[in-house]
This record gives sequence, C-alpha cells and structure tokens, in this order.
Amino acid sequence: MTDKKSKSSEHKHLDEQLSAWPYEVDGLNVRRTQGADGRELLQLRVEMGILQLEIEGRPDGERPSGANSYFDHLAESVLLQKGEFELTEEQCEQVDREFVQFYHRRVCWLRLQEYRRAVADADHTLGLMDFCKVYSPDDQWTMSHEQYRPFVLFHRTQAMALARLEEDGPEAAVQEVTEGLGKLQVMFEEFGVDEHFEDDELVNRLIEFRESMRREYDVGKTLKERLHDAIESEQYELAARLRDELAQREPRH
Repeated sequence: MTDKKSKSSEHKHLDEQLSAWPYEVDGLNVRRTQGADGRELLQLRVEMGILQLEIEGRPDGERPSGANSYFDHLAESVLLQKGEFELTEEQCEQVDREFVQFYHRRVCWLRLQEYRRAVADADHTLGLMDFCKVYSPDDQWTMSHEQYRPFVLFHRTQAMALARLEEDGPEAAVQEVTEGLGKLQVMFEEFGVDEHFEDDELVNRLIEFRESMRREYDVGKTLKERLHDAIESEQYELAARLRDELAQREPRH
C-alpha cells in the first residue's frame, strides 16, 4: 500500500517558483517566459500563485470546438442555428470564464507596454459584451458585464492613444483620447446616466491624460477638433479644406 508521504510527493509544489518571484502588493507583476516547446508565454504573479497565459488566441490555450476563442465558437453557433438563439446557463458560465481570462491578459499587455495587443484584447471583450447584450437569457447577467464596459473602454482608449503616440505622434494620440471620450459619453447616454459623465473618475482620468499630452508635446487643437469647430460655426469652406488635409494625413491601420 502506498503511504501518505509517497502520495503527496507525486504532486509538485510551487515553493521555489513563488519564493523566487515575490508578490508585490503595490504593483502589477508581469513577465515573459517560454514554454517547454519554446513558445512565448506571459506570467502574472497574483497573491497566492502564478497565472500563465498564452499570447495568441484564448489565454488558457483552449480551442473551444476548434475555434480561437469561445466568442468565435458562439458566433459560429449563431450562424448555424436555425431560429432564435439564446445563451444557455452553461454557455454563460463559459462566457464568464473568457471575460476573466482576457481581462488578465489585457492588464498584462498594458503593463508590458504592448499597446496594440492590449487594444486587440479590449476589442475582443467589447465584442463579447455586444454579443451578450443580444443573446443573453437574463438582463441581470448582462448587466453583471455591462457595468465593466466603461473600464474596458478606458483601457482601450489609453492603449490606443499610447500606440498612436509611438506610431503617429502626439496629435494622433490626443485625438484618440478625444474619440474615446466620445464613445464613453455615448455609452453614458445609452445607460441614461449622462448627467454623471463629467464627474466620472475614468472620464476625468482620460481628460487629464489628454491634457498632459497637450502640455508635454505642445499640441493645440487637432485637425478633427478644428474641423468640428469649423462645422459648428458654419465655416464650410474651411471645413472642406480641413477634411482634405485630414484625408491626406489619416493613417491607415
């Protein structure tokens, strides 16, 4: 008969890994590493362990029914479904798992300053939220995710602005924040809480982020802001010239 000590030795502990990488309460602890096959991975140190995430596809490496993500699998299911589609309880649980996984990877990318990857994971989450609004079986379950939409939009706006700052310069970054604020305002209006927009913490953090870039890089009004002002003041010839200039300068991504 196998004794208890022999049984416990079959299970490898993480003492060495955890002690070699102490958890820091005041910081986000993220690092890159490699798998046994040499593939690149992300690791996130959490209070009682280490999360390991794939950098491509779904963060846990699973391929639900052969799809890149559970969202992709659900989108395919809708196309194949005859008649109305509604998420089952089991499908809702799987969606919940995917939301959490993409959140963890998104914050990892932000910490590592991989801004385009952070944008891609934010877009995945926003797309999954949109899907849930349409096919959810329960409004309360929908709102359990929708309450985080401003936070995801905040992350996406930050990441996209910093990506544009690196790729296209400060004016493009400033404009990206302005557009992100516009999306947030639309969302507040859709939720019927637009009176809280100006006092919202995330909104004010984005405004301060935008204005700090204006100060640091000496950016005045962007082309799109000048175009908006020209239309508002009915200066249509100026607006036409600004549109032409904008079309020539607008990056293609």
